[in-house]
Amino acid sequence: MEQAALRDDMVDSLEHDAKAVVESDAVGLALREVPRHEFVPEEKRAYSDQSHEHAGTRILSPSSVARLFEALRVEDGDAVLVVGAGVGYTSAVAAELAGARNVHAVDITRRVVYDARSNLADAGYGEVLVDCRDGTHGLAEYAPFDRVLVEAAAVEPPRALVSQLADDGRLVMPRGAAGQTLVSVDADGEVVDEHGPVAFAPLLVEGEQAGALERNRTDREDRERAQTALGNGWEHEWIDWD
Repeated sequence: MEQAALRDDMVDSLEHDAKAVVESDAVGLALREVPRHEFVPEEKRAYSDQSHEHAGTRILSPSSVARLFEALRVEDGDAVLVVGAGVGYTSAVAAELAGARNVHAVDITRRVVYDARSNLADAGYGEVLVDCRDGTHGLAEYAPFDRVLVEAAAVEPPRALVSQLADDGRLVMPRGAAGQTLVSVDADGEVVDEHGPVAFAPLLVEGEQAGALERNRTDREDRERAQTALGNGWEHEWIDWD
C-alpha cells in the first residue's frame, strides 16, 4: 500500500475510533501531509499508533501528537517553539500548520539535533530551525512565540519559556511527576485548560542528556535532599529557571 494511503488510514482511525483524538480539520490535514516514514526507522511500523524509542529519544505515537496539537491550537503564521526536537516529526506537523519558516525546535542532546535536522530536510521541511539548547531556557533570540510545545514533563512551566510567550500566546506541556496532566498555560503562567492524563519523560537540564560528560541528577539529588529534605529532585523545584 502506498504511504499516502497508509497515512489516510492512520488519520481516519484517529478521527473516528471510539477514542478519537483528532477533532479539527487543520490537525487532521497536517497529519495526512507529513510523511511519518521519513522520521521512523524502517523496521518500525510508521503508521501504526505506537510510540518508539530511538537513539535515546522517544518518537511519540500519532495519537499523542494529535492530542498535543489539538491542545496547542496552532494557526497559520504562528511563531512556534518545540522543546524536545526528537526525530523531528512533531516539528514537521507544526510546519504544516504554521509554515516551516515559523517553526523552531530545540533539544539538549546534540545527536538528536543532527538526526532531527536530517529527517526534516529529507521530508521537505528543511526551513525548520533546530538548535542544540537546554530547552528550559527556550530560544530567546527568536521570541516572542505564539505557541510553545514542551514534549517533556515538569512540575511547573519553566519561567524562561513563559516569558518568551507572546501576550496572547499559549504553552502546552505535561505537568506533574508521577501523575501528569497535559495543560495549556497563558503568558502569565496560569493554567487555562487541562487536556487529560499523559505520561512523558522528565524535562532534562544541562548535564542530564544522553552522552553528556556527567549525568548529574543523582549526585545533585542526594546532596540537596540531605540539605533540604524536599523529597523528589526529579520535580525540578530546585532549578533556578532564571
